[in-house]
Amino acid sequence: MARGGLQYYFAQLGIAEKLIAINVLIFILDGLSLALLGYSVSQWFHLPKDLMEFIGQPWSLVTYSFFHAGIGHIFWNMLMLYFTGQIFLNLFDNKRFLSVYFLGVIVGGIVFLGSYNLFPTLLETNTALIGASAGVTAVLIFICAYIPNQEVRIIFFNVKLWYVGAFFVLVDLIQIPYGGNVGGRLAHLGGALLGYVYARQLLNGKDIGSGFSRVLDSMAQWFKPREKKAPMRTVYRKDKAKKNPRDYDKEARQRKIDTILDKISKSGYESLSKAEKDFLFKAGKED
Repeated sequence: MARGGLQYYFAQLGIAEKLIAINVLIFILDGLSLALLGYSVSQWFHLPKDLMEFIGQPWSLVTYSFFHAGIGHIFWNMLMLYFTGQIFLNLFDNKRFLSVYFLGVIVGGIVFLGSYNLFPTLLETNTALIGASAGVTAVLIFICAYIPNQEVRIIFFNVKLWYVGAFFVLVDLIQIPYGGNVGGRLAHLGGALLGYVYARQLLNGKDIGSGFSRVLDSMAQWFKPREKKAPMRTVYRKDKAKKNPRDYDKEARQRKIDTILDKISKSGYESLSKAEKDFLFKAGKED
């Protein structure tokens, strides 16, 4: 397929699907480099448990989330990211999704580092942290805390979201004493804590990720091509430009979305009427 074709299809993906595509691509390239070259550079992107090693590669606090230990590891993480992303993006925009996801990754990494340096014997089985689980868990627990009584279909049963969130947190807590992936479990809990606090604060009208969103906006500017300034010319206007009717439709639609989101923040998702839920769901799909 032509390069332009790949770029086009990538551009059509939602933000969660783009994250999945990037993770899968990195997983494939990492595997190929190990198979063909006998060497993997991924160690420079894993989050080391030793604090001095981390100081030498601080970027690993984020980059560790793009690497996975095996097919099963990446499959379940990406599957969970896809489904939680669908629910999240029906309520909020891409910017908030990225804020919750990457703040979960960062907090999960900090919990991993802090746990090792405070209790080094606790993480004897972990040499480094990899995987998107902390970010995925942050998104999951965020929606479970924001709309806890919303039901989702799991195989043959409808289950409230807060039951789902509680189940995943309990699984991690129960498995910590039995060893194994203790560092990963603690990172999951760090992501879960971020997701819960973020959602509860947002319901109280406070967006704790607003500063991080501004950082993401600044970083995005680095990758945007600079536009050449067009030569100045005099424009004579006979009258004020008329506003396109489509602009009025977009503004009215956005006002309705803002009103519904404000209602959710004050009274919860369950306070919405069926028509409002349907409208919000359709708006998320169209965006």
